[in-house]
Amino acid sequence: MKNRITLKRVAAIHDLSGFGKCSLTVALPILSAAGIEASVLPTAVLSTHTGGFDGYTYRDLTDDMRPIIKHWKSLDIQFDAIYTGFLGSFEQLDIVKEFIREFKTNNNLVLIDPVMADNGELYKIFTPDFAKGMRSLCEKADIIVPNLTEAALLLDEPYKAGPYSQAYIESILRKLSKLGPQKVVLTGVYFKEDELGAATYEKVSNTTGYFFIKRIPGYYHGTGDVFASALLSALLNNFSLVESAAIAVRFTASSILKTYKAKTDYRFGVNFEQSIPEFLKELKLV
Repeated sequence: MKNRITLKRVAAIHDLSGFGKCSLTVALPILSAAGIEASVLPTAVLSTHTGGFDGYTYRDLTDDMRPIIKHWKSLDIQFDAIYTGFLGSFEQLDIVKEFIREFKTNNNLVLIDPVMADNGELYKIFTPDFAKGMRSLCEKADIIVPNLTEAALLLDEPYKAGPYSQAYIESILRKLSKLGPQKVVLTGVYFKEDELGAATYEKVSNTTGYFFIKRIPGYYHGTGDVFASALLSALLNNFSLVESAAIAVRFTASSILKTYKAKTDYRFGVNFEQSIPEFLKELKLV
C-alpha cells in the first residue's frame, strides 16, 4: 500500500449528466478512489447524457467558466493535471486554451480527451469545423486520448474501419504526435475481430505499446470517460504510459463485463463502481 504525503490535484473540465454514467459522474469517483483530488469546472449540466435518451434538459455553463477560472487564479490554486473531456462549443475550446495558459506549469500534465465522435461519425451536435477547433486544442496537450474516429477527424483523414494493421495504427499515432502532444493513447484498436484495446506512443523515445482484451459484445456509453479517468489516475500514481494504458483497459473491460452479465440497459452506463476494488489493487493503493 502506497503512503502518499502530498495529495495530487486535477482540474476536471467536463459536462455533468445527472443520470447515465459519463463525464464528471465517472471522472470524479475514479480520480477520488485513486487518491487524487478533483476540482471541477463544469461545461454544462444535463438531466441525462444524450446517447439514447429523449427529452433531456441541457444548461450551457459557458458564461460561468471564466468567472470560475478567475476566482481559482486569485486563490493561486495549483494543479498536477488538467483533464478535459466533452466541450460543447468553439467558445469553450477557447476558454480551455485560456485555462491552460493560466495554469500550465513545467511540472503538470495536460490530458485532452477530444470527445466529439465515435463509430465513424461526428456527434450530431457538432459541425465538421469543430474538429479543426479541437485539433488546435490538442496542440496544447501533453497527452491526447482519441478513439479512431476522433483521430481521423483530428488528422482530416477518412475514417477507416477495423480490423487494423500495426503499420496503420503506428502511422496514426505518429501523425497525431506531430500535432503537438508528446504522448498519444489511441483507443478502439484491434488487429483481430475478437479483441479490443489501446495503443500508446511516446514521441521522445519513439516507442509504441499495445494492450488488448477479449471483446465483449455490445456498445456501452461512458467507456471513453472511464478509460481516460483510469489512465490519468495511473499516470498520477507514477505508472508508465504503457502500464497506465494496460490498467485502464483492464478496468474498463471489467466494468463492461459486469454490465454485460447484469444485462443492464446500455444507456445507463457501465458498472465501474464494482470494479474499483480491483482497480485500486492494480494501482497498489490497497
